[in-house]
Amino acid sequence: MPNFVSSLAAIFITLPFIGYVIFFISAKQFTRNHKRSVQFAMDMSTLFFVLSVHYLIVTIWDIHIFWVIMLIMIANAFVVVLVHYQVKGEIIFQKVLKGFWRVNFAFFFCAYLLLFSIGFFTRITRIFTA
Repeated sequence: MPNFVSSLAAIFITLPFIGYVIFFISAKQFTRNHKRSVQFAMDMSTLFFVLSVHYLIVTIWDIHIFWVIMLIMIANAFVVVLVHYQVKGEIIFQKVLKGFWRVNFAFFFCAYLLLFSIGFFTRITRIFTA
């Protein structure tokens, strides 16, 4: 059983889109609401994208900079709090937390796509130049 769980976690971290799709389909069946299903899938798969970005960086450049990822997340939180305060005039913790998590999804989704492309082209060029 532990091997199954670790294998499943490895699949979701390596290919976070699979986790997103599974969460979306499950939520869509349960809620019958497309917007809420997308939001639920984003919220649930954010951690997969964060971990996936970390492991892509390790794979491509062989450096461990998880601390930089944490600093980026703190900076994202700072920006979300500032923008929320500017717009609302007060800080509503639940909305700030939701905004922080969704900004992280957007950031790490884009970072995943960029790093996946870099890794793909790096491997292709290594194959053809070797």
